[in-house]
Amino acid sequence: MVEWGNYLVTMGGCNDCHSPKKLTPQGPMIDSSKILSGHPASLALLPFDKNALTPNHWIQMSPDLTAYVGPWGISYAANLTPDSTTGIGAWTEDVFIKTLRTGKHLGQEKGREILPPMPWPEIAQMTDDDLRAIYQYLHSLPPIHNQVPAPVAPDQAMKVIGNSQ
Repeated sequence: MVEWGNYLVTMGGCNDCHSPKKLTPQGPMIDSSKILSGHPASLALLPFDKNALTPNHWIQMSPDLTAYVGPWGISYAANLTPDSTTGIGAWTEDVFIKTLRTGKHLGQEKGREILPPMPWPEIAQMTDDDLRAIYQYLHSLPPIHNQVPAPVAPDQAMKVIGNSQ
């Protein structure tokens, strides 16, 4: 199950957003010491174009591809490691699956929406066995304590960084 989960996470491109990167001459490369730990809590956002917060404009992302700005506001890639306080370590397999099936945080009916660019509608089409394998793989990783910032609504996004364009 763990090997299959690793394969699914790798082929699904989960590291593209959920793993911090080191910037190299070849572009952003996954920081293997922080795999799937989400947007680094200590990484401040760079200035972004406020037009990204309105429909029909460009969507922007942080240089390490772990934070995104768009009409939904600012979203940060979640910590998927089994850290029990900042990751998914306290999540049950059922909560994990329900989250990915419903697009709601913690699978709660009135929970906050899982925001772009997370492709949860496509992931929701995976089989229960596939989602269980992903869960098992993620729980096999070393826990990394990293408190990812909460999403920011569009009307509050410009306050996140004072020197935005």
